[in-house]
Amino acid sequence: MKIAYICWETEPKYADEEIENNELLLFLQNNGLDIHKEIWTDSNVNWKKYDLAVLKAPWDYHEKIDMFYSWLDRLEKLSIPLLNPPDVIKWNSDKHYLKEIADTGLPVTPTLYLEKGSHVKLEGFFNKLNTDKLIIKPCISGGSKNTFSTERKEVKHIESKINELLKTESYMVQPFLKEILSEGEWTFLFFNGQFSHCLLKKPVAGDFRVQMHFGGSVHAMTPPAEYLKSASAYVSRFAKNCLYARVDGTILNNRFLLMELELIDPYLYITTDSGSCENYYKALKQRIDNMK
Repeated sequence: MKIAYICWETEPKYADEEIENNELLLFLQNNGLDIHKEIWTDSNVNWKKYDLAVLKAPWDYHEKIDMFYSWLDRLEKLSIPLLNPPDVIKWNSDKHYLKEIADTGLPVTPTLYLEKGSHVKLEGFFNKLNTDKLIIKPCISGGSKNTFSTERKEVKHIESKINELLKTESYMVQPFLKEILSEGEWTFLFFNGQFSHCLLKKPVAGDFRVQMHFGGSVHAMTPPAEYLKSASAYVSRFAKNCLYARVDGTILNNRFLLMELELIDPYLYITTDSGSCENYYKALKQRIDNMK
């Protein structure tokens, strides 16, 4: 079976993350898989030669979302199975999905939405979300692009910029969770619904973003059983038939609170756990075997 390993045209700012893409690909090849790296935006790729496609790092999809949706549709028309499934990918690409998860009763970071074309006054959101600091970001986004944090005293300064951005896309508003600074952000990785490994991410002093290219640090963890049980609930409910899932959240009042469910292009932090590549390989091999 010939497999396409889907990535993007790399930019230098993600150089560290690119190491993971290459390391995992080499591991899969060394274990006998006929798998090859392809750039999803490359018009010269002959997709018909592939029997299966695996999304690994299409990290620019949010910047070319219409093109990305069309590419997903093209694979479906060619009857090339995609892991994760296209319907899940499309659902997960727009963070309105958090409302759907919250509506089931699973704990989710409180989120309000600023819809495209609207004109908003941000002052009232502090009271609505019971916070002194807001986080505002696009509903279709990645890598903290166009992500803002603002306090009451700064809100007028940022309001005009948000309203300008709302002319072209929808945004979401969440309370700033101080627990990110004190406790960090928990990340759980699952392959074929089975837990693989866990880590705790912490922002650099003076920042709130935990991504490594913003200076954040990563710490391998053995999660408490109750945290793992909570994280597993999101996967079993919303990541069925998914090769991979990443659950990001924090602990608020001794309860795990979802921040994001990553089902498109999550960084897998394979270097933090010696068995993670093997876990991924076994999950992918199981999916391949089930297709035969």
